[in-house]
Amino acid sequence: MSDPVVVSLLPSATEILYALACEPAAVSHECDYPPDAAEKPAANRLLIDPDVSSEEINDQLEGASDVYEIRRDVLEAIDPDVVVTQGVCDVCAVDEVLVADAVSDLGLDCEVVTTDPHHLDDVFGDIERIGAAVGRDERAAELVERLRARVRAVAERVPDGERPRTLVCDWMSPPMIAGHWVPELVETAGGEYGLAAPGAYSEYEDWADVVAFDPEVFVAAPCGFGMEQTLDNLDELREREGWRDLAAVESGRVFAVDGHHYVNRPGPRLVDTLELLAWCLHPEAFETPEKADARRVARRVA
Repeated sequence: MSDPVVVSLLPSATEILYALACEPAAVSHECDYPPDAAEKPAANRLLIDPDVSSEEINDQLEGASDVYEIRRDVLEAIDPDVVVTQGVCDVCAVDEVLVADAVSDLGLDCEVVTTDPHHLDDVFGDIERIGAAVGRDERAAELVERLRARVRAVAERVPDGERPRTLVCDWMSPPMIAGHWVPELVETAGGEYGLAAPGAYSEYEDWADVVAFDPEVFVAAPCGFGMEQTLDNLDELREREGWRDLAAVESGRVFAVDGHHYVNRPGPRLVDTLELLAWCLHPEAFETPEKADARRVARRVA
């Protein structure tokens, strides 16, 4: 039996497929890891300009009727057996409604696998579901077990006692608090995440509530922003009233993280993110992880 022809319409699914040794025939415009993914044809296009400030992007989103468009000519030419899409956020990636419409209009005979993770267990479940859809059940089970073992290893090493108040910023202007899997990652890494519950949607937050929470560790990881774009836009936080009085700023525990790769993609590398957060929160207990390099995380940025 030959391998199925697969199209992935979100970066996390592309990473899952490669981790399962199932190379997709086409990907989304954002799929860039592993590097080979960037060479694949894009089955969608973005309809806004992503290379501006977070405030300007937010303005574009408010005025846009659509954020993405399916490249139907690509989808039709590939004639996939499986298409992987998502239902978490219609801003972050192509959502299931656009895909269902395209598949129906083109008369494609394919399975549409929709991911909708809000917890780390959901991500592991998506790995297993995608594995089943592409005939990689055993590989998926082995991958999930390895990832779970790494999660347990972090939880077991978190020191007793101090759990620093932690905030992960999913957007900078207006400020948004990261939800979904992020509260769980922070809590597993030994922090107190007081502004969002595990599994909750990422929500805009009144800045006064951020100041009142007074995070001891602040992580700026805007959705879709790499390190350079995050650092270029930090003034959107620095210029806010009360910023310099935050405990995290006063102690130098402000981090910029490549959110595009390490926070906003619910795939295998979320466990890398967990290890990175554990180091940010408890550097005395965790060695600097391999991923904590200048391209992915910067400390004392404010």
